[in-house]
Amino acid sequence: MQRFDRILGMLLFLRSGQIVSASELARHFTISTRTVYRDLETLSLLGVPLYAERGREGGFQLLEGYFLPPLMFTQNEAVAVLLGLALQKNLRVTPFPTEALMAEKKLLAALPERLRAVLAKTENVIGVEQLPEDIFHPETGFTTKKEPEGNAGLNESDIISIFFQAILEGKQVAFQYPSRRKQQGYEIQVTPYGLFWDRNHWYLVGRPSNRSGAWTWRSDRIIDIRPLKHGGTTLDEFDIREMLGRSWLKDAITQWSQQAPVKILLSPRQAERLQQDWYYRHARFEQLENGQIMMTFGESDATIVLELLRWLGPEAELIEPRVWRAKVREDLQQMLTKYDSDHQS
Repeated sequence: MQRFDRILGMLLFLRSGQIVSASELARHFTISTRTVYRDLETLSLLGVPLYAERGREGGFQLLEGYFLPPLMFTQNEAVAVLLGLALQKNLRVTPFPTEALMAEKKLLAALPERLRAVLAKTENVIGVEQLPEDIFHPETGFTTKKEPEGNAGLNESDIISIFFQAILEGKQVAFQYPSRRKQQGYEIQVTPYGLFWDRNHWYLVGRPSNRSGAWTWRSDRIIDIRPLKHGGTTLDEFDIREMLGRSWLKDAITQWSQQAPVKILLSPRQAERLQQDWYYRHARFEQLENGQIMMTFGESDATIVLELLRWLGPEAELIEPRVWRAKVREDLQQMLTKYDSDHQS
């Protein structure tokens, strides 16, 4: 056990309020009594109010009303951290889940009894709604990998924990990632930069060893990540906040539009509505001489595009891919047939 962890353990041990002898502390932490006195002296230097009771039945205890050392947390700071841990539990996947649970237990153990009883049941006090289903943006193009059974592989918590640990240690990682165009994935070495959470998923950000700039990967699609012994060149000026607001999607949609371009002719009113959407706002909108708007984005699934066209209505026209126009005509003909039958009857 590291000395810092041992000293913190002693502090929590003394939180019982009872007098604890030096020999009892020595047995509990498997150290000598001399080391116990040295650690207790360190606590005193940190401002922890220890009371020493002399004699055969003597020992050490914390003065009544003491919470945590000034160099660690005030009571309100500890409550704020506990609330943060409670909110983290509502994420679909959390990094370092075992360590987070242990941190929560340590904080709860050190809290005054009055607060401990309430904060131990934060799930009864704080509620977080889950994200609703987004019917206009179904996930396609990849097969989300399932959580492994037994020791078949790493789960998603392991993946984001390993990635985050590599950031802390300044090391590279290697992982496999599925390809949109190939059945089999590819392996890549990455210098990690950061992580962000968006619409119920973790996204990992880093620089591939053979590319420049920051790239993004979704953690639930990563396979068999492992840390590497060597480090990568970090990007000192990188700031994950610059990728928020889903600005990362703009580069991604630009790349997809080169692989599978879709062009839809819109009215200005329709373009204005789509520019408010979290996803389609990052498409390219080009104003034409006749006042209409040409929207360009990437999509290989015709079903998604046809559903978008039906939602947009008769003012929208699919320009590319032209081979999909026949399917649009077929769908419209079927709809017209149904309405014609009502008119004829």
